[in-house]
Amino acid sequence: MTGFSARRARQGLLLVAMAGAAGPAAAQGPDAAGVLVGGEFSYTVKSGDSLSSVGARFGVDPRLLAESNGLSPVAWLRVGQVLGVDNRHIVPFFLEQGILINIPQRLLFLFQKSRLVAWYPVGLGRLDWPTEVGRFAIRTLERRPTWNVPSSIQEEMRRRGQIVPARVPPGPENPLGEYWIGFGTSGCGIHGTNAPASIYGFRTHGCIRLHPDDIADLVSRVSKEMAVELVYQPVLLARALDGAVFLEVNPDTYGWQEDTSRAVAALAERESLETLLLPDVVEQVVARKEGLARRVDVRVAPRAER
Repeated sequence: MTGFSARRARQGLLLVAMAGAAGPAAAQGPDAAGVLVGGEFSYTVKSGDSLSSVGARFGVDPRLLAESNGLSPVAWLRVGQVLGVDNRHIVPFFLEQGILINIPQRLLFLFQKSRLVAWYPVGLGRLDWPTEVGRFAIRTLERRPTWNVPSSIQEEMRRRGQIVPARVPPGPENPLGEYWIGFGTSGCGIHGTNAPASIYGFRTHGCIRLHPDDIADLVSRVSKEMAVELVYQPVLLARALDGAVFLEVNPDTYGWQEDTSRAVAALAERESLETLLLPDVVEQVVARKEGLARRVDVRVAPRAER
């Protein structure tokens, strides 16, 4: 599982040999034996939940969550209501040790000793303030960080007529939350948030934002100098050992991907999978860009899974 080079990882197209698909038992954790994370499971709505917050927590677009449950995208959820959730995703590739973030997927994967040990939905940079790709190393680990507001963000606040602080101390008003993991030289980092429903979106100034529970878990597992690799892979294609083929197509939010249909076709040809794919199903997955792993081989019905 570790034989994928960084060069190939950045091509935006990848085929992964997969040991098996995760089921409901793996809904909130990785299938350590394979490269599908997530699953299909039921979730009971709690007080304060919304389609946005549930989608953010599990890594599902809230509009897709609404559609799959026969709800309006603006529906209010009732306490005790049961939602069906499908949050299956393809792991882009395995690292020997470190953090992998695939920007279009809005997911962070943590590897230790060539094993996937955790994964989390994340919030990333806006279209006009994109998160950068590259390979870095963790430089700082902080609890209760102070946010020293960059001059570029201060200027944006001025243009919007907002109060412009130079520093925001630890506490409920600090957008960095409880923890900060700094890496690189651009001031970028991984941090918590005081707005959990914003996770799984593109709303930051380039940093990587995690749910408060997830950043606490991640901080407990990482150390200084650990690798952090950020890639941009909207399209992922995976084949299980039993022959099942899964395709995941994410929206090309930054516009960095070549033609998606052509990219899928080229990948399938390179890996000799053309005869295993159902063109109509692939077409629907490409058109919908749901950001979920969908089975697309000849053993499924001639329509995209729901």
